[in-house]
Amino acid sequence: MIRFLAAATLALLVLAMPAAATEPRATGGLGLIVERATGSVLLVDRMAHETLARIDGLGDLSHASVTFSPDERHAYVFGRDGGLTQVDMLEGRIKARVMQAGNSIGGAISDDGALVAVSNYEPGGVRIFDAATLELVADIPSGGKTVGLVDLPNRRFAWTVWETGTVWLADLSGAAPVITDLGHAGLNPYDAVLSGDGRHYIVGLFGEKGLTLFDMWQDTPEPVRFLDDYGREDAEMPVYKMPHLQGWALTEGQFALPAVGQHALLWVERATLAQVGRTALHGQPIFAVAQPGSPYVWVNFALPHNDTLQVIDSRTHEVVTTLTPGAAVLHMEFSPRGHELWVSSRDGNRVFIYDTHSRTVKAELEAQSPSGIFFTARAHRTGL
Repeated sequence: MIRFLAAATLALLVLAMPAAATEPRATGGLGLIVERATGSVLLVDRMAHETLARIDGLGDLSHASVTFSPDERHAYVFGRDGGLTQVDMLEGRIKARVMQAGNSIGGAISDDGALVAVSNYEPGGVRIFDAATLELVADIPSGGKTVGLVDLPNRRFAWTVWETGTVWLADLSGAAPVITDLGHAGLNPYDAVLSGDGRHYIVGLFGEKGLTLFDMWQDTPEPVRFLDDYGREDAEMPVYKMPHLQGWALTEGQFALPAVGQHALLWVERATLAQVGRTALHGQPIFAVAQPGSPYVWVNFALPHNDTLQVIDSRTHEVVTTLTPGAAVLHMEFSPRGHELWVSSRDGNRVFIYDTHSRTVKAELEAQSPSGIFFTARAHRTGL
């Protein structure tokens, strides 16, 4: 009788349990591909080379970027129309969305994952939101269009302003934001980047030659100009697209920097800020990205040469490979250890996955006008 009651009770418990859950999915192999023309993103499994879902309703993604929460659960998509969208990477859906400005140009997340900052063209300045709720935390006017927004350790953000050339630092580690003017970088800064160790904030200038560096490990970072005369020996060329310093390279103790309006990559020694090399390229470089675990830098180009990739050896500064993946190559993203490179071909409506050892295509994915590719491994890197 006791055995019968026990069996009956167990049967009732089994019937009362919910249906078996689907197999758990890890977030470490996930990523988003921006489909810029349709306001959608593809949720992908980079390990399986598989598209898991298409997520619609993200607005104008013509210059979209993405950052991730430290646990890799949520992506934050920054749209050109001022939309800030929180995407659930496990459920494959929009979790929250706010229209926070009229025109924005990117964003960043604090080191603890608590705050999301957005860089705005219209109305300008930086707006900071609670990462969990997307409620506004701080609205920081900056006197113009903000570019080069990066996260720094201890709940800090830095950015620069196109019209004024001023670099700003916001510290949100306390009860109220503390905003500091770090000084003048130069005329019309078009972008900026932070080294992965959080030390060097480098500002690229469009209104004049050269770049400006701020040592963010200093108590009072000050502007240091370098490469003031680069490109002066060459005839000026039309600039078809501004290079992205967010896609720069640091390898072999050197910065690999795209030369604005020139068919060249510049090599600058990190310790001295002296130019130590120059590589002639196929076209005007846009992204110069270091392949993890190797001496190689991969570069893509502006119109009319944007169907091409080139691979440069940082030891010799020589081009070692030229590839033609497809029409309008817009972005590249390495797997965390560098064994693969994902390349978006906007006009080819494809994403190509390269084996970086053989430099051959190993897989392809269909996508609608793909541009940016972002893997969750970015969640663990400063400045991204």
